[in-house]
Amino acid sequence: MKKKALIIISAAVTFMGTSCQKYLNINTNPNNPTSSSPDYVLPQAIVYTAANEDGFNNYGGQIVGYMSNAGGYGGFGDSWTYDFSTTDFNGLWTSTYDVLQDIQYVIGETRDSADLAYYTAAGDILKAYNYELLVDAYNDVPYSKALLGQQDVSPAYDSAATIYVSLAKLLDSAIALINNAPSNVVAMPAGSDPMFYGNMTYWVQFANTVKLRLIVHAASAITFPNTTFDPAGFLTVDAQVNPGYTRGVGSGGATQQNPSWNDFVGTYSGGAGDRAWMANRYVTGFYNGVKLNDQIRARAIYYHWDTTSYGVAYPWGAQLGTQNSTEPSAPNYTNAWYSTYYLGGPPWATVTSITGLGNNIGVMKGPNMGQVLISAAESYFLQAEAAQRTIITGSAQTLFNSGIAASFNYLLQAPGTTTSVSYGYGFSADSAATLAKQYQAANAGSPSGLGYLANYNLATPGAEQLEAIITQKYIALNMISGQEAWNEYRRTGYPKCASSTVDPYTSFASTLSSSPRPDGLPTRILYPASEYSSNASNVPNGISPFTSLIFWAH
Repeated sequence: MKKKALIIISAAVTFMGTSCQKYLNINTNPNNPTSSSPDYVLPQAIVYTAANEDGFNNYGGQIVGYMSNAGGYGGFGDSWTYDFSTTDFNGLWTSTYDVLQDIQYVIGETRDSADLAYYTAAGDILKAYNYELLVDAYNDVPYSKALLGQQDVSPAYDSAATIYVSLAKLLDSAIALINNAPSNVVAMPAGSDPMFYGNMTYWVQFANTVKLRLIVHAASAITFPNTTFDPAGFLTVDAQVNPGYTRGVGSGGATQQNPSWNDFVGTYSGGAGDRAWMANRYVTGFYNGVKLNDQIRARAIYYHWDTTSYGVAYPWGAQLGTQNSTEPSAPNYTNAWYSTYYLGGPPWATVTSITGLGNNIGVMKGPNMGQVLISAAESYFLQAEAAQRTIITGSAQTLFNSGIAASFNYLLQAPGTTTSVSYGYGFSADSAATLAKQYQAANAGSPSGLGYLANYNLATPGAEQLEAIITQKYIALNMISGQEAWNEYRRTGYPKCASSTVDPYTSFASTLSSSPRPDGLPTRILYPASEYSSNASNVPNGISPFTSLIFWAH
């Protein structure tokens, strides 16, 4: 039986924007390692998975109506037309397969050691999570012949449906490894687990939740051999990774900040993050009263939401593809589109530099915030749909309400906390659950006639109930998991996107779209150019961004 020394990693892990430099010094080809150990590689794989999440959120958010081009910026190209090429979003493919190599190394080095069952199980769960991201973006991908290193440098592609079933089985086996671990199992210490800090119950719940997402996505298209779940249940906490993100610089000059903060707010040295993307008008309609009224979450997320020029009195947000003076220019250097409420007071009165930003609520909380993989809100909305469709037992309405409360709770947390805090500056000191109930009550009689989107009990059985669940999930995932919101739109058609782009509150399609589809949207991105050059005999041909569907999509 192989024994591995438990090496506790440093809490600081280095990144550079969304490219995510690897801070831990291991061999880049884990199929042929020179010096490493699973307890050293696993935390890196967890952190690298989190760093990739920023790229997936960015990709999905651009398409699904979270983000639009801000005033004063150009060069958006395919982001406007959707006529994607093989050079668009390549980092999603390469970065995910890169981290999957690390994960496979952990699995390979621990699989035959019963006392390392927790490491094997965590590797299997991470493998399933990352492969689902790939399938949902590309459909068929290399799976059974992938990650073999020099044994197969041009791996065959597996069908997406077959991969989904395999991932569900992999999650079942990972849960069994945890539950049946021997008495001498090596505990996974907090330093080796920057997501759950060694809490294996959370790992089982994470696995259950990923499996539920696979089944909810695809149960209408394929049959899963096992649709039961471990009694540990599903996530009720946010699965977020934090290895000790901090404002600063590490080895090689790379930032140690949270990758999303570094992307959208600012660098550790005070440089501005990405100001080219701002809120899409479509999504702001769920906050400003056009569709629903949600001032609390809007103020938590958006810069200057309450001011005359950015608040309800002004049609805050831009329409993707529009290039005129109706789009506000980017905020000044001290603020960012998604860095808003400073716990010590209004940010525009308190902060005088980018390095002074932080300790926020909302989606960009600070350079030390965790990176969410699956939020508690997403877990609850998955369960609500599964209950509505009788995939699991439980009250869909209760789970729906819990999803809204979990969304409020996450947004109203300061970085480094797990429960919402008390607020000044116009925020009630009520709990997130109370604020969620107030939100639902205030929207019950919405003038828009869309009150059922916030109140499950007002939705008619069937389509309206599903619309309410997916729309609230869309609101909860705003700038957190854009890729999953995009997946859900392609799967269900919700939230509704009108065929016309005349009214930006009813359609999030670009005004410059090249798509012939009624909704004016694409269906998928293309395989990267590297696959056509290095794996041409296997990569699927004839893929169109307007007609080729992910197997569970409509």
